[in-house]
Amino acid sequence: MIETEHGNFELIKDYREALDIASFNDRYVDYLDRYDYIVGDYSAEMLRFKGFTEENKHLISDYLMESATPNAPYYVLKRIKS
Repeated sequence: MIETEHGNFELIKDYREALDIASFNDRYVDYLDRYDYIVGDYSAEMLRFKGFTEENKHLISDYLMESATPNAPYYVLKRIKS
């Protein structure tokens, strides 16, 4: 379990050790609260977020292939609801 200022998450994937809790907390915005899964990827050395619901989590791999920089560090977090 990963504890952040914005809730608790399960780390599903951490490709190239991309997850940095301080950066996550700094860049997180409240609209992400509605998503069950959060993908954080680095493009042009900047952390980007994309949210996915339980119903569309199957699109995460498509997002990473189509929108993320090839071979860029990324992580996938699943929100743990209390």
